[in-house]
Amino acid sequence: MSQLPLPPATRTLGPLTVSPIAWGMWRLAENGRTAAEAAALVHAALDAGITFLDTADIYGFDGAGGFGDAEALLGEVLAAEPGLRDRMVLASKGGIMPPLPYDQSADYLNGAIDASLRRLKVDTIDLYQIHRPDILAHPQEVARVLDDALAAGKVRALGVSNYTMAQTAALNHFLGTKLVTTQPEISPLRITCFENGELDQAMMLGLTPMAWSPLGGGRLAAPESARNKAVAAALDAVAAAQGVSRTVAAYSWLMAHPAGIIPIIGSQNPARIAEGAEALKVQWSREEWYAVLVAARGEKLP
Repeated sequence: MSQLPLPPATRTLGPLTVSPIAWGMWRLAENGRTAAEAAALVHAALDAGITFLDTADIYGFDGAGGFGDAEALLGEVLAAEPGLRDRMVLASKGGIMPPLPYDQSADYLNGAIDASLRRLKVDTIDLYQIHRPDILAHPQEVARVLDDALAAGKVRALGVSNYTMAQTAALNHFLGTKLVTTQPEISPLRITCFENGELDQAMMLGLTPMAWSPLGGGRLAAPESARNKAVAAALDAVAAAQGVSRTVAAYSWLMAHPAGIIPIIGSQNPARIAEGAEALKVQWSREEWYAVLVAARGEKLP
């Protein structure tokens, strides 16, 4: 069978060199987690070679309060162990402001970047991403704020999350320093990006896709529908042959795509975070990879 290449040990995002898999912190501040407990999770990722850490200012918000809590908790970890900062590539996001819901006006976005820096207790955010697009903000205005943040050394690289292809192209057009990442939802259960042109645009523009919810929001762990069970079975065939879990097989399936997809691990369990690094050793054949895609489509490819 024709083998696809293994993922590289690192990926390059403009000026940044990152691990090919990331850890996301959208649930870091839940359940009253202490700074010591959060530090254990950070160490689990870094010790496993997962150096790309992704958070956002909205993480921790529960519908009434908690805005900024995940960033602030990570800031406590970094303040207690300053040496950790040099071991990670730190990504954050902004532009969501409940209950507006979105605001990327110049005044708000400038303030949001500064607020994230204060909460995180850092001088620079390595990758700053617009979290969801504000339809009422002209992309030229957004681009000006982001270019100014780069020039001031507040951020090192730029990305977008949950943008349409047209929105991505428009913002990129106005930026002096172009985008390096896009962050859509991608998983073996959500394959829209493979067929609607998003990944093709990413490759054309040199954007690295960061996949949020790469396990289908937990549905891969306990599949219920016939389609989801078929996808799980196709993943399990490879997982069993290569001695990894279904979770690891799912991450590696995304990583085998030529766009260089970086899955974002959502778990807040140290063992499961560390397990994600095993995806780097899983090799797919074309036949195996397409078997998962066909199962996800629910019909044969044309």
